[in-house]
Amino acid sequence: MKEIGGYIELDTYHLPMLHEDAIALNCGRNCLAYLFKSRGIRKLKVPYFICNSIYHVCEREGVEKSFYHIGPDFLPQNLTVADDEWLYLANYYGQLSNDDIKQYVDRFGKVIVDQANGYFEEPLPGVDTFYTCRKWFGVADGAFLYTSSRLSNALEQDESYDRMRFLLGRYERTASEFYNEYVSNNKSFMNEPIKRMSKLTSNLLHGLDYSSIEKQRTENFSFLHEKLAPFNQLKLKTASFMYPFMVDDGASLRKKLQAEKIYIPILWPTVFDICPPGDLEYTMAENILPLPIDQRYEIRDMEYLVSRILFNMSV
Repeated sequence: MKEIGGYIELDTYHLPMLHEDAIALNCGRNCLAYLFKSRGIRKLKVPYFICNSIYHVCEREGVEKSFYHIGPDFLPQNLTVADDEWLYLANYYGQLSNDDIKQYVDRFGKVIVDQANGYFEEPLPGVDTFYTCRKWFGVADGAFLYTSSRLSNALEQDESYDRMRFLLGRYERTASEFYNEYVSNNKSFMNEPIKRMSKLTSNLLHGLDYSSIEKQRTENFSFLHEKLAPFNQLKLKTASFMYPFMVDDGASLRKKLQAEKIYIPILWPTVFDICPPGDLEYTMAENILPLPIDQRYEIRDMEYLVSRILFNMSV
């Protein structure tokens, strides 16, 4: 029986949601798990430059991994894929175009595209592609999967209300105060089963102005690129996830910025465990600073960020 009356809950939003036609799931790694099950995938070719969540879901689902290297352009190097393998292709920092992706689809056929860094990129028709929401918006979970394959069993719907404290806390206080809860939330998905996206996350995603968000992110990226390109060891095209700024001794610069409450993550720390220091992936993971460009910030914030980066590079 539906409840009538009582206190008012969170409003329900009705704006168009990006990726409305995709399968809405609870997290990105479970998009991969969904494909493993629905496609019957037993072997996956993955890059060394990847997060441990991909390793965990492969182990959890009994999928065998083999590895390939990437180059400074983030594209695969000397890639071979066996007939019984699927290729896992990540769009790092939104630097792979659909033309880049298509050449691997045409060559190998069985490709899974990870658009966790390319939320506003359209999926290629007929190519299994997934997107992660919490890297882009103020939600605790959620992901979208494009695929023609389907699981036969009905999925339980996730619930997110108990994961929201770190988001609500940061809105009114500081990131550092709730950082441990943020980390705990990320770890909680390690053994989370495949579920449908929660009502709460879906509702929040229906309340966003996606064109405005993409515009702000792209403008911020372009500003940083204009100011920092002369110092950046990477050759970049305009994107909207984060600005990857690669310099010598990036780890030291990261610590200096952290002391000024400018928090720059290491996105792929697993690389340090599986690659030797001489590998390009190790150097990139250590020295790329993923600078924030998201919709919370305006150009004046980017000006401040640039000023602190250049100052700390000079001392």
